[in-house]
Amino acid sequence: MNDSLQKRYDELQNAIQNTLHSFNNDQRSVNLIAVSKTFPADDIKILYDLGHRDFGENYIQEWIGKYQSLPEDIIWHIIGDIQSNKTRIVAENADWVHTLSRIKIAERLSEARPSHLPKLNVCIEVNISGETQKHGIHPDELIDFAKHVQNLPQLNLRGLMCITANADEITVRNQMQAMQNLFNNMINNGFNLDTLSMGMSNDWKFAIEYGATHIRVGSALFGSRK
Repeated sequence: MNDSLQKRYDELQNAIQNTLHSFNNDQRSVNLIAVSKTFPADDIKILYDLGHRDFGENYIQEWIGKYQSLPEDIIWHIIGDIQSNKTRIVAENADWVHTLSRIKIAERLSEARPSHLPKLNVCIEVNISGETQKHGIHPDELIDFAKHVQNLPQLNLRGLMCITANADEITVRNQMQAMQNLFNNMINNGFNLDTLSMGMSNDWKFAIEYGATHIRVGSALFGSRK
């Protein structure tokens, strides 16, 4: 077993609990998504053997080679952009999509999701930083987009997702606060949401402070990517 990976995993889980405790939220749970992009299936298996089940992948082609060789009870979270020609493979094999921001992709995922499987869990990606190079919908478009997604028969709209700007702490905090406000506003508008997916290796503690239910951690867990 890779002792350093196990050590980082244990330290991260303890840090998550300590962070919740610092905000007097010991009864709240945060779901750690281990972002395994560019890392081999052997590393995923190490965390699997430690009891971890939630893994995030960005690149569909890379992910295909992994899930076919790993245990079937892994919960796969797609956290990268999905091209039209990859919607079927995602719909048939993933458990979650965190990056929904195009009606066309949403419709194709719903159409391709096999009826014998549970509905595909999805989060709408919001471009909360306003950066042109980032995916995601504008906050002003969120309600209308969510209504459309909610009506697709094989999708289960669970919540919102964002990637904050690579910026100073105040900027990141402001964007996470804005996401929390959007999330609460959606609930107040009648959407049955339970997932706020935000926070990565460098800012997950802030994300927990602002209500994240899922954090997506890669390099702080697996180590530096090549």
